[in-house]
Amino acid sequence: MHQGSFLDTPIEFIKGVGPQRAEVLKKELSIHTVGDFLSHYPYRYEDRSVVYPISQIGSGEVFLQIQGVLSAFELVGEGKARRLTCWLRDGTGQIELIWFQGISYVHKNLQPGQRYLVFGRVSEFKGKLSIAHPEVELIKPHEKPAQKGLVPVYPLTDSMRRRYLDNKFMSQVSANILAMPGFEIPENLPAYMLEKQQLVARHWAISMLHRPNNPQNLQLAENRLKFEELFYLQIRHLQLKSHRNRTLKGLVFEKVGEHFNGFYKNHLPFELTNAQKKVLKEIRKDMVTGRQMNRLLQGDVGSGKTIVAILAMLIALDNGYQSCIMAPTEILASQHYAVMQELLEGTGIKTALLTGSTTKKNREKLLAELKSGEISILTGTHALIENDVDFAQLGLVVIDEQHRFGVAQRAKLWRKGNRVPHILVMTATPIPRTLAMTVYGDLEVSTIDQLPSGRKQIVTVHRHDNTRPLIMQFVREEVAKGRQVYVVFPLIEDSPKLELKSLMTGYEVVAEYLPPPAYKYSMLHGKLKPAEKDIEMGRFKSHATDIMVATTVIEVGVNVPNASVMIIENAERFGLAQLHQLRGRVGRGAEQSYCILVTGGKLSAAARKRIQTMVATTDGFQIAQVDMELRGPGDMDGTRQSGLLELKLSDIRKDEALLLASRAAAEALLEDDAKFEKPENAPVKLELAKIPHRTVWSKIS
Repeated sequence: MHQGSFLDTPIEFIKGVGPQRAEVLKKELSIHTVGDFLSHYPYRYEDRSVVYPISQIGSGEVFLQIQGVLSAFELVGEGKARRLTCWLRDGTGQIELIWFQGISYVHKNLQPGQRYLVFGRVSEFKGKLSIAHPEVELIKPHEKPAQKGLVPVYPLTDSMRRRYLDNKFMSQVSANILAMPGFEIPENLPAYMLEKQQLVARHWAISMLHRPNNPQNLQLAENRLKFEELFYLQIRHLQLKSHRNRTLKGLVFEKVGEHFNGFYKNHLPFELTNAQKKVLKEIRKDMVTGRQMNRLLQGDVGSGKTIVAILAMLIALDNGYQSCIMAPTEILASQHYAVMQELLEGTGIKTALLTGSTTKKNREKLLAELKSGEISILTGTHALIENDVDFAQLGLVVIDEQHRFGVAQRAKLWRKGNRVPHILVMTATPIPRTLAMTVYGDLEVSTIDQLPSGRKQIVTVHRHDNTRPLIMQFVREEVAKGRQVYVVFPLIEDSPKLELKSLMTGYEVVAEYLPPPAYKYSMLHGKLKPAEKDIEMGRFKSHATDIMVATTVIEVGVNVPNASVMIIENAERFGLAQLHQLRGRVGRGAEQSYCILVTGGKLSAAARKRIQTMVATTDGFQIAQVDMELRGPGDMDGTRQSGLLELKLSDIRKDEALLLASRAAAEALLEDDAKFEKPENAPVKLELAKIPHRTVWSKIS
């Protein structure tokens, strides 16, 4: 049997599987071959080496192994509430065993008065310990139970469990595979790399993962397979970057001329921070290399990404090229345009705004001026990617909050230029460095990690909703000082199931304390038409209203320096990134600003952690780290379409050292042998050939 063919063996030919079970494995877990089965890794391990006396069991919900004699069964309840119970006694104490399903099977196969080995999750209810649906194994007289050690636990579906294809079945199949003659797993990393990184062989690692003999060897196996997983992810990122650098000849922006210098000297309203200057240097360096810039600019809320983008656009203009900036909402696009107009006033640089609300007459005029080159900078929404939008010379594309756009939308914008334009992707949702390396491994990453001087730290507090009179008294005091206030609710309409206040109900509650017309209100939510949103936002910006009652439609981009208070109702229902974005709507002026997180009395552990984090820090990067720890990397904003979820074993929260080592190994290999022509690198070439070719969209953002 030659290498590779063993792993291609159809799963139905493995002892203990057969055609019917194979169909279930194919349908439920996409396991078609031995190779598929072996790469369906256990997600945790249970220590079956210890049998605990019942008297030593605590009340924490833990998995334990015990043994004892079963009492007689008792059938309790009727219909769906029916359950089968019995007691297991070992001489030191007793614990109740409960079954809600498979009652007839249990009744038929378990015998009261016999000794059993029992494993399961121990729970406590009203001071009584119990195990629901335990695993049970008969101990024959004069026999000791077999020593089991570490037992792998596999991801399964409910449909499999109903067919009794449980963990015991999966463990038996893996044991049968490992015992087969001809069992062989080819190596896919070079021998020199294994030696340098002190990694075990792949065959040994996969065998150990499925049948571990001790925790130390399991750790060695996991490290090896995590390194392999991260190494191939990094190889693909780096190959993509290399391919782009070789094949996509970027525009060369050699000049930094009168537009940039004139603006910098005469129109820049404040001194750039050192972080902004550093990022600007990185962008300028990209633009003269002859390679296409493909840079991610991440910076916290209010860190000044927009001014950096404007300065980059002025460099494009100095070299005879137009720029555009695409934002996900009309409010944000209008905001960018307003900022651009204000900053570029008196420079003679023509800017324009294109959204779905642009009238037909204005649109025709705008498109003509864009095609002739009269418009230098175009701001807009997805309207920018429509087929009739043509640039004279598009040189720089800026995409704001890129994860809010579909990949195909971004690709259409990318193709608008005669030559490949430079790409600058901006996000105000900071992500930890390890996540950036994993998700955006083929982009260069720039970070603005410093807020402009003069900004005061936003004071964040947590209040329960029974303190509302005090909260509203504080709002009265702030409005009396001439300040403005946001009150944000999570839903527009009542949802009895979630017991959340709707926007309308919320408005009525606020208005009771702060009655109109003495207090003037704006209202903003997703069901308003774009023009209506602009009117409401305009009234608030011009201070025609004092209080903005809104949903999360204001999460990104709204800039009202006079707003000093952000009240977030039902704050426990928001994610950390959302809470941080909402808080960033205040603190934009010179006055002290406040964020008040209002919740009910009962909070889950995760919600409490989110609220505590918000109160403790305003650092977006620190918040992003906690967010990743709470939600896992696959749930972070914008990572679902990134390929990150391909990671089966690695946890980038814990495996940073392995990630960095794999990145360095991938860089070294590609620098030495980019085409894998050396014999020692043949395993890598072979493995890459197996990875299915897919469109890798990150090359266009």
